[in-house]
Amino acid sequence: MPDRYPSESPLSAPWRPAVRERAVLAGLANGSDDDSLQELASLARAAGAEPVGRVIQTRSRPDPATFVGRGKVQEIHDLVHSTGADAVILDDELSAGQLRSLEERLRVKVLDRTALILDIFALHARSGEGKLQVELAQLSYLLPRLRGWGEAMSRLGGGIGTRGPGETKLEIDRQHIRRRITRLRREITDLAKSRRVKRSSRERSGVPQIALAGYTNAGKSTLMNALTHAGVLVADQPFATLDPTIRRIALPGGRKATLSDTVGFIRKLPHDLVEAFKSTLEEVARADLILHVADASAPDAGEQMQAVREVLTDIGAGLVPEVLALNKWDALEDEQRDRIRWRHPDGVPVSALRGAGLDDLLRRMAETLPSPPVQVSLLVPFGRPDILPMLYERAEVLAAQDTPDGMAIVARVFDAELAKVQEFVKRPAAGPRAQARG
Repeated sequence: MPDRYPSESPLSAPWRPAVRERAVLAGLANGSDDDSLQELASLARAAGAEPVGRVIQTRSRPDPATFVGRGKVQEIHDLVHSTGADAVILDDELSAGQLRSLEERLRVKVLDRTALILDIFALHARSGEGKLQVELAQLSYLLPRLRGWGEAMSRLGGGIGTRGPGETKLEIDRQHIRRRITRLRREITDLAKSRRVKRSSRERSGVPQIALAGYTNAGKSTLMNALTHAGVLVADQPFATLDPTIRRIALPGGRKATLSDTVGFIRKLPHDLVEAFKSTLEEVARADLILHVADASAPDAGEQMQAVREVLTDIGAGLVPEVLALNKWDALEDEQRDRIRWRHPDGVPVSALRGAGLDDLLRRMAETLPSPPVQVSLLVPFGRPDILPMLYERAEVLAAQDTPDGMAIVARVFDAELAKVQEFVKRPAAGPRAQARG
């Protein structure tokens, strides 16, 4: 039976007005200082709003009723009406009660940080899977906050399928959203199975997998293009890339790997968003190496790096080896560079935009990428020219030399490659596992 209800999420991009809305930004000084409101302003512009004022409340914990407290509500009210603002955006996730209380007092639309980020994701999702993931996150956020969203939330088609005239519109809305969430989860699960099959195929090939990760707008897509010529969309705004891109990359020494771009991370990344993108983020957790791209020119670069590592830990990727790329190095003064080097001595300075430092970065990636577990010495006859290229692509060739009897090769290999070269093993290298293999 066809779905009687539209698939569009109640918070999605098509409902945005054609003109940019004017918004007042507000937050708490504890965990939401002016730098954080600067980031909120960037998010607001990416969503289609223009910040026209800011209010910061200094308090140790949010007010249970209004988040910012009664006095600050009045200050926000006055600023809204003096600037002609259409909306107020809070730099944290609010409860349904707090949202309702603020809207009643301010008489304008009130959004929290989570709704704003979800709105940006809805704007940038391009693939079918990305759109499903964003909608699932939007509806999961909306369900506990449903409180009458006007005509836009009406889903009353006909009399078929309703329990009867005693059911309220609010309950019908809730039932529609629950049905839609169930359907979205089923479709995303099916797509995740397909993704796992493709990932298993890559893993069986023995080609190492490297995942790009980093704070939103750190330059991941620019670096991806610089390293692989992938042609990924580059835009100077948060969350410009949502759909993963996977490309082959050649590392120093001839070893091949796959490099996958991922969604950017951010402080206070909505939990519903992490859950919805779980199948995509699994690519990071299953990687052999994480290439962490950081914006070295950001005033809060250290905090951004910490936020990324917290998300990596949350998705099960906290123990994956990491290479830190200090991007936008060309935007720093000498004093700033010295300070960044002192704080992050393992970081590799690069400029993805100008192509500077990429050779050093590739060498560090090759050195950090875990080596295959088994070291073998091979004598490959000249009649098998296919073996050496296969080892360069899927294993780690330590030495290769012509001899009268064939090509003498020392390499580290995975089990799959070991089975293909077992007949050419001349002498297993020292080590308990290698000896066992011999």
